[in-house]
Amino acid sequence: MSEPAPEVTALDRHECKACGYVYEPKKGSAKVPAGTAFADLPTKWRCPVCGAPKSQFVNIGSQENPSGFEENLGFGLGVNTLTPQQKNLLIFGGLALGFLFFMSLYGLN
Repeated sequence: MSEPAPEVTALDRHECKACGYVYEPKKGSAKVPAGTAFADLPTKWRCPVCGAPKSQFVNIGSQENPSGFEENLGFGLGVNTLTPQQKNLLIFGGLALGFLFFMSLYGLN
């Protein structure tokens, strides 16, 4: 049973299989204005780091998508569906709250 293919959007990031460079349409790159979708790049466009052709890039999705593999998003305590920004907020917010609780112990007699 095959799963549906992930939805491709114009602002999906693409990673070079040769060197790991990530083309982000929101930022653009050298000689490419911000907001230019990967599909709109010229066919002769090459990776600005290693010079690999456009065919050597693979779609890694939008940065706003949850991180991880699609089949693993249903596992865990619900945190697998969070975006990386939400996970950072949860982790560092929990650490800050723990620190505040620890510091509040000094107020006890």
